[in-house]
Parts: sequence; C-alpha cells; structure tokens
Amino acid sequence: MRALAQFVMRGPLQASGVAAVTTAIPLLFWIGAAVVGLVVLRLGISQGLNIGLWALLPALGWSVFGGDPTALAVLLQVMLMASMLRTTLSWEKALLGGSFLAIVMGLILPVVYPGLMDELVRAGVSFYEQYNAEVARSLGSDLEAVIRDTMNASMAGSYLAVGVGMTMLARSWQSGLYNPGGFRKEFHDLKLSPAVAVMLAVTMVVGPFLGLNAMLLGWIAGTPMFLAGLALVHGVVGRKNLSGQWLAMFYVALVLLGPSLMILLVVLAFVDSWLDIRRRIKPAGPAE
Repeated sequence: MRALAQFVMRGPLQASGVAAVTTAIPLLFWIGAAVVGLVVLRLGISQGLNIGLWALLPALGWSVFGGDPTALAVLLQVMLMASMLRTTLSWEKALLGGSFLAIVMGLILPVVYPGLMDELVRAGVSFYEQYNAEVARSLGSDLEAVIRDTMNASMAGSYLAVGVGMTMLARSWQSGLYNPGGFRKEFHDLKLSPAVAVMLAVTMVVGPFLGLNAMLLGWIAGTPMFLAGLALVHGVVGRKNLSGQWLAMFYVALVLLGPSLMILLVVLAFVDSWLDIRRRIKPAGPAE
C-alpha cells in the first residue's frame, strides 16, 4: 500500500487515474476514497477536489445507474473528514463532521433510494418470518417499520465507519511518506472533549425518546466514542511500552465479545474525556 501511495503522489495524472479506476471497479471503491483523502491531506482541499472529481464520476455512475450509493457516500465522507482534518488538525472535529453527514445520509437514503430500501426491507421481513418467527410474531405490524429503521441505520452507519477507516488510511499513508510516526502519535492522543462526549451520550440516550431512529443515533454518536475508546487502548499500550501481543489479544477479545466490549469502550471514552486517563499513567522505559 505504501508503494501505491508513492505512485499516487507522483502527480495529478497518477492520482486521478488511480482514484477513477479503483472507484469504478466493484469492491475497490475504498482505495479511490483513500487516494482522494491523501491528496486532500497533503496538497490541500482545492487539489483534492480536482482529483476527487475523477473519482466522483464513476461513483455517480454506480449511484445513478447501478442503484448502489456506497462508493459515492464513502467518497463524500472521506472528502469531508479529510478536509476538516487538514483545516483544523482535529480528529474530533473531523469525526463530528462525518457524523453530521451520516445523519444527512440517513435522512436522504429512503427518499432517493426507495426501491433499494423496500427491497432490503422485504428481504429482512422474509428472513425473520422464516428463521425467527417468534420475533416476527412479537413485533407484529411493527416488524416492517423496525426493519426499515434498522436497514436505514445500518447503511448510513456503515458508510460512516468505512469513511472513517479510509480517512485514517489516508492519514497513515501521509504519515508514512512525509512524517513517520505522526499518525501513531495522533491516534494515541485522540480524546474527545467533555462537551462533545456529553453531547454524543445525550444524543444516544435521549434521541429514542423523541421518536428518532435509535440505531441510527447509536451509529452516529457511538462511532466517534468507540474510536476514542480504541485510541485509549492503543495509547495506554504505547505509553506503557507493551508488546503488540497485547493489542492482538485485545482485538481477538473484541471479535469474541462483540457489543459488550464495544459498549465498554464507549463508556471508557466518555470517562476519559473527563479524566484524561493516559496522562495519569506513568510512562514506561526511558520516559521514566
């Protein structure tokens, strides 16, 4: 991947070509989004938009003619977050920008792609009626509405998650080429401010009582907090100079425990926004 980043940064022709071709090829759209993010971060928003237009063309093609908005949604997410990160040098603000765009996407998707949503809802209803009839009976007439909210939230939330991942990939490329170790330090230091942490927590808790899509709010508000929780774990491991095996075991546990550990990370991120846990931990090794 480093070789790809080096090739892209040789000039606008290489960057435009890679962005356009990878976005046009199914399942490689994420590379095109990361390439555009790299250009934005390194060369500026104006140059990034010029390269982004070449990726935008196939993304629009998939969206309009293929009925799949994934490439377009992820590309827009990366362009927004990379632009905010370059302008503000703040991952917190970049993540909030991505979350705001995810809300907009969650509102637009059912309107722009009603056929796609209806198809997903029918598949979901059929699945529950066939393989989980008890749940289907308990929900009754609400089954379709619940599945519709779930599908809508899953789409908008997954676009946000992939967009965050590709923005981080672009930042790691930039760091590897021009500032070795910079992305690692940025990620280890990632922490939400108390005001933002409270806002996100209130959104997740209060939103459903206002009739809003609880799962969509969970994705949108939970993603920045989950990422801050991951950064806390990486930061503690790095500060104590522990081996990479600790992180490997952590990610194995994350896969095995799933939502339970994810919720714990969100809670830790909230607590860390107030207590700054990493600063309270005495560093290991020469730093002592």
